[in-house]
Amino acid sequence: LRAPRSPATARARSRLLDRVDLHCRLAWLTATQLADAQRAAEDAGMEIGIVHDLAVGVHPAGADTWAQGDLFVHGMSVGAPPDAFNARGQDWGLPPWRPDALAATGYAAFRGLLRGLLAHAGALRIDHVMGLFRLWWVPEGRPPTDGTYVAYDAEAMLAVLVLEAHRAGAVVVGEDLGTVEPGVREALARRGVLGTSVLWFERDWGGDGRPLAPEKWRQDCLATATTHDLPSTAARLTGDHVTLRHRLGLLTRTLEEELTEDVTGTAEWLALLARLRMLPEGDGDEPAAVRAVHRFLAATPARMIGVWLPDTVGDRRPQNLPGTWDQYPNWRLPIADPEGHPVTLEEITASPRLHALMEVLRPRRSRTAPPGERPV
Repeated sequence: LRAPRSPATARARSRLLDRVDLHCRLAWLTATQLADAQRAAEDAGMEIGIVHDLAVGVHPAGADTWAQGDLFVHGMSVGAPPDAFNARGQDWGLPPWRPDALAATGYAAFRGLLRGLLAHAGALRIDHVMGLFRLWWVPEGRPPTDGTYVAYDAEAMLAVLVLEAHRAGAVVVGEDLGTVEPGVREALARRGVLGTSVLWFERDWGGDGRPLAPEKWRQDCLATATTHDLPSTAARLTGDHVTLRHRLGLLTRTLEEELTEDVTGTAEWLALLARLRMLPEGDGDEPAAVRAVHRFLAATPARMIGVWLPDTVGDRRPQNLPGTWDQYPNWRLPIADPEGHPVTLEEITASPRLHALMEVLRPRRSRTAPPGERPV
């Protein structure tokens, strides 16, 4: 059954017809609900509506690798080399595309993937967009530090991406964080692909290293306080994320060293917010600081602002810790309040923290455009 077009698979398909039909119906229902959700968003006045996410890879035992096995490299995993946030590097456990097979098939699989994602969406966020240029391949059973970069035909990949986004009238946002080779951001910008700027990482790296003033931020980006791979804003403000990584054995320095650096960096940002009168004097509680962070984002020229939903209720836990497998319940944590109690969708929409945060962002005017020429 490893070969999707083998006689044995055909016989199994006939024998399991009811289960096959069930999953086909579930896929159809999902597509129908996505279409309804996008239509409802547009009817409510949202210019973009649903923003889909293109992951950096697929499960090694999933449908993609089974149906299109010749397009993937088995025995290899996609990851990332060591950087400032993940000193040990990362192994994501996902098989990489074969660049030669993609080219030989005219990038048909990549094109089909994009069309499916853009069918019911106003925008697409591409996780680890640098993967269109090169990917860090890690041999199975080896640490991420033993990996190496393998190049892809970025011109071809970007051409397919921009063409499909234009046909769908969709905005494209690339997550360009971490190790980015020279020229990548410029290549994306030339094609109207927005980047991602996370507040805590935006510093004057070519100068004194201090937090970057709002007017100096790039325009063609999604500005945000965090992402699914980073600590929530509440955790960042309290240092909870450092102690969590220490508890899981993910730090390469002592806890004291990491906490000292983290506290210093956070204090520099809070001092800037106070100088800009975005953090009222004497109003240093956590919800006020979270609002101040988003007030700062609203003052940047960024075309889009992203709000991490757990930030709207004060959740302190990360949804995903890159580089972990069974050490942490990645993608399995319901959104919770500051005490860790799960909250329902109705409780989120009624949350005073959410409404106070939205008031901070309400005055901001829309500034989105490429590549589908749609404002946010």
